[in-house]
Amino acid sequence: MKVLLVVVSIMALACVNTARAQSNLSSPWQFEPIKPRAKMKRSRARRIHKRPPSVAPADQNGSKVDLAGGEAGSSQWRILRVAWTQHDEKGYEEFVKRIGESGCRTMHSCLTGAKSNPLYRASNLRGMYFYADCADLPYMLRAYYAWKNNLPFSYSSSVSPLGRSRDIRYTRRGNKIRSRRDLVQSGLDARRALQQIIDTITSAHYRYPPSISGRLLPDHYPVSISRESVKPGTIIYDPNGHVAVVYKVTPEGRVHYIDTHPDNSLTRGIYGKAFTRASHGMGAGFKRWRPQVLEGAVQDKDGHYRGGRIVLAADSEIADWSDEQFFGTGVDRPKRWRRAKFVFDGERLNYYDFVRKRLAIAGFRYNPVEETRTRVGALCEDLKYRVDAVNIAVKSRINRRPQPGRLPLNIYGTHGDWETYSTPSRDARLKTSFKELRDEVARFLALAEKDKGKLAYDGDDLRSDLREAYRDAAAACVVSYTKSDGTQKQLTFEEIASRLFKLSFDPHHCVERRWGADDREELASCPDGRSKQAWYEAQQRLRNQADRTYDTRMGFSLGQLRRAVPGSGIDQPPDIDVLGLLDTPATAGDKRIIEARRSDLERK
Repeated sequence: MKVLLVVVSIMALACVNTARAQSNLSSPWQFEPIKPRAKMKRSRARRIHKRPPSVAPADQNGSKVDLAGGEAGSSQWRILRVAWTQHDEKGYEEFVKRIGESGCRTMHSCLTGAKSNPLYRASNLRGMYFYADCADLPYMLRAYYAWKNNLPFSYSSSVSPLGRSRDIRYTRRGNKIRSRRDLVQSGLDARRALQQIIDTITSAHYRYPPSISGRLLPDHYPVSISRESVKPGTIIYDPNGHVAVVYKVTPEGRVHYIDTHPDNSLTRGIYGKAFTRASHGMGAGFKRWRPQVLEGAVQDKDGHYRGGRIVLAADSEIADWSDEQFFGTGVDRPKRWRRAKFVFDGERLNYYDFVRKRLAIAGFRYNPVEETRTRVGALCEDLKYRVDAVNIAVKSRINRRPQPGRLPLNIYGTHGDWETYSTPSRDARLKTSFKELRDEVARFLALAEKDKGKLAYDGDDLRSDLREAYRDAAAACVVSYTKSDGTQKQLTFEEIASRLFKLSFDPHHCVERRWGADDREELASCPDGRSKQAWYEAQQRLRNQADRTYDTRMGFSLGQLRRAVPGSGIDQPPDIDVLGLLDTPATAGDKRIIEARRSDLERK
């Protein structure tokens, strides 16, 4: 049996690039099956970014993007040191941190802006355009920094599945490295090298078991959960196909990250349950770059190294290598990853609580009021990023096209215009975060009743204080979108929360339905006909689910959606109503959150 090699960038959250999944289903979104070892093409929307355009592209506001970025620099990638030093690694951390804290909104603006990239923007080549989707982002940042600092760089150039798999992005047992490329050639053109990296790297290049041995090692390794290892530049891999880069860890243990998308936008978020934990073969979680050393190179009279090969450090040579993310903190490894135990200061925690407390400074306790404000603020930023994503789809006029006769083979992991302009993965992550907000508020209420010492709260009415904090933070969040008739429509945080499961992910729908409009006045400007209205209504069960089911074959017709065939969603959405929770006594379901934690400790 021949092995299928996938060598394109793949993304989710709309970070699931243009890979052609092999399938016998007929679909207007389907490409022909690829041949083994074939180079897969990208969608037109993706390809427009692959070379510096002759005309400057427009940013999200329609303004022309400055391609110059300063005075012209050298395109040659010269190597002056055979390995990254601690000083280099610290410099890389600062480089990533500046980008994260700058507020830049695209990969190009982040690498050409004075605030986001003050040290290297002046040496960018004139006319050079920087692009990265989520899978590309860690490689773009690392390779760019290596180029600017005359450092060696090597990367995995192809991967193959461990076992049988229809889609290398979502293999159950993970992948293995099939080949690598060392950037050691004399006179190497950095522009071409960066382009080749972006054309090669996929989310599949992060999907491998924690313990790998042999000649071909992966570019990254799993780290221990500590402030020494989870820091700016650390990679976060979601096995649902998304990749992000840490740019800050607060004293309270919050992990702030940046991620990019197929439209080249760059967004920010806070680590939480939207990043799925999974079996060790899928390699989910926090990773860092494996140390690389250039060996056998020749140094010329100018001090430049040429030729040789790059050797990667083995797991046993890396001090902070750890597989505790997969198997827990106990000495005995569980046979099933779901049974892994995470213990901190003698207390058994769920994985996300464990990460938070391990990364916080000593003596950390949750401040429920501040936590609620912060979570609402982070969700508000996510909603504003969604405004940009929907605007890009509207400007492409894809909503003016007829509705296709079927959905893509999988709405979360596909290709072409659907990948670029739809938002099912982005919306699923939003729903997960809204649900996580409610769950956390319920947990704080339960802790206040039975274990108040674990909270940094000295008031006497937590329910009222949480209600006030939530309402204040929600009132400060107003999102505005442009309706089909050109007028502005403002939505409050609570209004969006109430219609969250009505937000259409389908780029063929009018912008009003993309924002969940359901009253005649707001829908009056929507030009959609009966066919699109029928599709919108039939997609409700898909909108109800927060889980991204990448392994489900979809490609549904309108009739199949109406018949609620298997895989087409769920009947009822999860409860995300925070005010409803705070305005009424805690339910039995809410109390089960704390009771389950107590039961775990008793069993221990």
